[in-house]
Amino acid sequence: QVQLVEFGGGLVQPGGSLGLSCAASGSIFRIMRWYRQAPGMQRELVASITSAGSTNYADSVKGRFTISRDNAKNTIYLQMNSLKPEDTAVYYCYAYTLYGSNCWGQGTQVTVYS
Repeated sequence: QVQLVEFGGGLVQPGGSLGLSCAASGSIFRIMRWYRQAPGMQRELVASITSAGSTNYADSVKGRFTISRDNAKNTIYLQMNSLKPEDTAVYYCYAYTLYGSNCWGQGTQVTVYS
């Protein structure tokens, strides 16, 4: 059974930092991503990383967020620095498996308040 479990999130003031992690199990994961969804908004891609370590970021987070991956642990991380109120959202982990399945975590809330 494929499972993605997210950790981290919480409350932080503008300019602060938070870290998220996502532990995956039950398959071989090719691409892993972080998405986020703010209230009343569509879910948007934040960052992605391949099994080889290639990364991509949304323009809105470039230079502030860093995605990384530990293949041995099937875990990805999202280090978020210089957080802004507009980063407030539920953050979701996503994984695309070697067998063509799309998998989602349960989501974790990040709130940047002033």
